[in-house]
Amino acid sequence: MTGVVEAVAVAVGGAVGATARAAVGRRLEGRRSTVVVNAVGSLLLGLVTGWAAVGAVGATVRTLVGTGFCGAFTTYSSVAVETESSLTDGDWQTAVVFAGGTLAAALVGAAGGAVLAGS
Repeated sequence: MTGVVEAVAVAVGGAVGATARAAVGRRLEGRRSTVVVNAVGSLLLGLVTGWAAVGAVGATVRTLVGTGFCGAFTTYSSVAVETESSLTDGDWQTAVVFAGGTLAAALVGAAGGAVLAGS
């Protein structure tokens, strides 16, 4: 894949991913939207990575969806900010459940995507 094609794939995927992230944020408030986008994005990344591993999709699709879309759609920085905010407020239980739950949901999503892709 040439550098130009790769850059365009990341840009297009990123634009669509960021738009989708904003749409989810308008439908679900607060931590729920963060968990949902990270779990769904991880599932999609598991799918595209699994499909790439078995030769079902090429490098351009992997870059468009995996790097571009999933990179812009998921929001692990929000997990860090919201976890730190809960800790600052003295609500360590929410911080632990939120951070741990988000990580678990993302790992299950990625693994599930890989299994669904047949890799």
